Amino acid sequence: MDRRAVARAVRRIAQEITERNGGLDQVCLVGIRTRGVDLAKRLCEVLAKDEGAAPPLGELDITLYRDDAPGRRMPEVRPTKMPFDVEGKVIVLVDDVLFTGRTVRAAIDALMDFGRPTAIQLAVLVDRGHRELPIAADYVGRKVETRADESVRVRLESRDGEERVVLRGPA
Repeated sequence: MDRRAVARAVRRIAQEITERNGGLDQVCLVGIRTRGVDLAKRLCEVLAKDEGAAPPLGELDITLYRDDAPGRRMPEVRPTKMPFDVEGKVIVLVDDVLFTGRTVRAAIDALMDFGRPTAIQLAVLVDRGHRELPIAADYVGRKVETRADESVRVRLESRDGEERVVLRGPA
């Protein structure tokens, strides 16, 4: 995906979120660190422009909820920011790539520590398949068929100085 394809995907996801939820009254976006936060901010910008108001935005660090954390050395934990009450809200988790589903499972666990939302939806820029858990995205920018030994790299202007999505072969 080039810059234009990424922008089109983000705009389409924003429109689908609005349509599915009948507006944004009960919707809150929560970006999963790191690039999920950047994408959630971009969705908020598009929604503010198109709908006249942006939904509340949260940032979720899932480091301590990952099931692979015990095998890693001292993980870096960054702040989680949830400047709203999740009770009774529709939470749209936002991430860059959906792969095995383990990141999303960890994000749901972390989110539930803040309360019980009415619903949790998932928006991803790229769905690359290879699920290990029964998790599916509600909003997908692009579905890409990959091999398990390939990787999908999302590069965003706000973080990486360039805007594109690249499929890379085995390391």
